[in-house]
This record gives sequence, C-alpha cells and structure tokens, in this order.
Amino acid sequence: MTSRREGSPFAGLSTIALKEAADHMNSIRIHLVMLLVLLTAIGSVYAAIGQIKATIGEDQFLFLRLFTTAQQPLPSFVFFLGFLIPLVAIALGFDAINGEYTRRTMSRILSQPIYRDALLTGKFLGGLLVIAICLVALWLMVTGLGMLLLGLPPGGEEIARGLAFLFGSLVYAGVWLAVAVACSTLVKSPATSALCALTIWLLFAVFWPMLAPLIAGAVAPIDPLDPMTAVHQIEIQQAIARVSPNTLYSEVTLALLNPATRSLGLLLTSQLSGALMGAPLPFSLSVALIWPQLAVMIAALLVMFTVAYVSFQRQEIRA
Repeated sequence: MTSRREGSPFAGLSTIALKEAADHMNSIRIHLVMLLVLLTAIGSVYAAIGQIKATIGEDQFLFLRLFTTAQQPLPSFVFFLGFLIPLVAIALGFDAINGEYTRRTMSRILSQPIYRDALLTGKFLGGLLVIAICLVALWLMVTGLGMLLLGLPPGGEEIARGLAFLFGSLVYAGVWLAVAVACSTLVKSPATSALCALTIWLLFAVFWPMLAPLIAGAVAPIDPLDPMTAVHQIEIQQAIARVSPNTLYSEVTLALLNPATRSLGLLLTSQLSGALMGAPLPFSLSVALIWPQLAVMIAALLVMFTVAYVSFQRQEIRA
C-alpha cells in the first residue's frame, strides 16, 4: 500500500522562494546580466529623451514615448526588453533542478519536511520575484529619468498603461522562466539545459518570423482571381506568428504604449467607419485588445510549468 502524504504539499514554499531569490540576488550571474540590461536601458532612454525633445511638441502621452522612441543606432527601450528579458529568465532558471543534482544537494533538501511540489514551485517563484524586482526598478528608473530630464510628471492613464506594461513584461518573463525550469528538469546537465532553452528562444525570436510566412504560403496559397485568399493567408500567417511569445509580447506593448492602436490584426475600412484617425483608445479598450495575448502567454506559462512538474515528480532521487 502507498502511504498518503501528510500536511500541505506547499509547506515551506515561502522559505524556499525567499532563499532562492536571495541566492539569485547574491550571485555574480544576475549582477552581470542586470548590468547589461541597465546599461542598454539607460542608453536607449537617454537617446529617446533627446529624440522627444527634438521632434515632439504637445503630446498627450509623452511619457509613453520614452519606452517606444528609438534613435539610431540605438533601438527603443521596449525592443531591448523583448530581447533581454528571456535571457535574464533563462539565466535564472536553467539550473534550477539539475543544479541540485550536480551539487548533490537534492536528497539533502528533500530529506527535510519539504515536498517536491514546494521545492519546484518555490524555485520558480523565487526567480520570478527577482525578475519582478528588476522590472520594477527599471520602470521606476525610466519614469524618474523622464521626470528629471523632461520636467513633466506622468499622467494617471500613463501610469496605468505603464503598470499594465509592467505586468505584461512579468508574464512574458514567466513564460521563459518556465521554459528554463522545464529544461532543467528534463535535461541532467546544466550546460545542456541552458543550450536547449537558448535554442528555443532563438527559434522564436529569430527564425519564427521568417518561418511564419513560408508556412502560411504553403498552407493557404494565394489565388490571383480571388482577393480573399490573400486576406486568408495573412490571417493564417498572424496565427502562426502568435505561437511565439515574442510576437505576443510585442503586440501587448504596441497596444499599451501606443494608445492610437485600434487593432492587432487586419484593419479593414469598414472597421474605421466613424473612427477619428489618430485618436487614442481608452485604457479599458486597450486592455480588452491585449487580453487574448495575455491569456495565451499565461496558458503557455502554465503548460511549461506543468511539464516541469510532471517530469520532476517522476524522477528518482538517490542519496
């Protein structure tokens, strides 16, 4: 007969999460990665402020342009975040589980009154907490630089959109952290799991935008005599592109930080009937516009965490 577990499976969860977060904050790894993020963020925001001062006069959402304005040769702050957040998440999670096996500490940890549920969830939440702290610090830094150099405080809707952007960035980071943790449970070597996570990231960040049009063209070829086939192909291409978390995150940031965005897909003439071109959408409508993207990213996070959970529960722990 199999014995039933006693007590909550998440006993000690907060202890593990806080210990994991403290270990990350004290590691040289996170210091080097965040130094890279900080330097690129300061450079892009400073260039954006110079561009805003030179080209933009009266603007209802001046602070939001700090995140989206680019000045050659530097891209925008949002572009840097979309590129660097997965790297930070992978750096924090690629050895979450197999690192314990490598250091031969897994059996020692599980000999304590701690279930595997709490160990895996605590490691994930600890990494997510560190990313949340870093994102909040970056957001406050950008807002502070804007107030200092532009001489204007952000408005209420700008703060609301900035907080929603912060939440979307955290969900995006959670997806890649879950991917890294899943790789750390499926692969025994930390170096190999890091390589697997980076390969998945490169696939979606670099190659997926090139593969989506090719797959759509093969699935739904265009008929020169039927214009609607072109519309159908574009819709399929967008659906395939949205398999990538990078595409979903870019659409979330576009809708939140550019209030004039009215659609994230094809925009037909009939949809513009009665609309004032260039007029910003209310914050509630922008949130409704990005809700499907956020829901898909949250679902992807849960799926990858479930893969890690099932794999970890089936592993044999030896002293």
